[in-house]
Amino acid sequence: MYSYVKALHIIFIVTWFSGLFYMVRLFVYHTEANEKPEPERTILMQQFRMMLRRLWRGITWPSAILTLIFGPWMMILLGSVPAWLAIKLGFVLGLYGYHFSLQVIYRQQMKGVFRFSSQQLRIWNEVATVFLVAIVMLVVVKQNMSWAWGLLGLLLFVALLMSAIKIYKVIRTRKAIK
Repeated sequence: MYSYVKALHIIFIVTWFSGLFYMVRLFVYHTEANEKPEPERTILMQQFRMMLRRLWRGITWPSAILTLIFGPWMMILLGSVPAWLAIKLGFVLGLYGYHFSLQVIYRQQMKGVFRFSSQQLRIWNEVATVFLVAIVMLVVVKQNMSWAWGLLGLLLFVALLMSAIKIYKVIRTRKAIK
């Protein structure tokens, strides 16, 4: 039974992360569509609202809920909570916090309120990546990981992501000027 519950947990984690990653990309495109001239603006805005609604309600939220069901069920079947799992659960709580922050942005964008620039949303998109790396490393490496090296690696990874975002912005800006 444990293997089946674990498999379902992994499946819904994958679909949840897929939804989180794509959701913020849609926020970026929706924000950029809001700056287009008419009639392109109206056409794109309607399309992105539909895509956002279907992704958020049809994939991302159900996957987050099913992950929340199968995760604790797996812990119950496991019978104990090792130290690495307690730390992972801290990251998972952070991930649900991130999920709820996307819910706020989703509601705003559905009302036509765009509080964040596309660049800010691109940066916010990488938060899910950081959670993914941290959680997968904890699950796979478990007790063999040095916490100091793990934290240093995570910080270096964040620095690399932020550098990549800045480089991409420079490239995008140069292409827009040409």
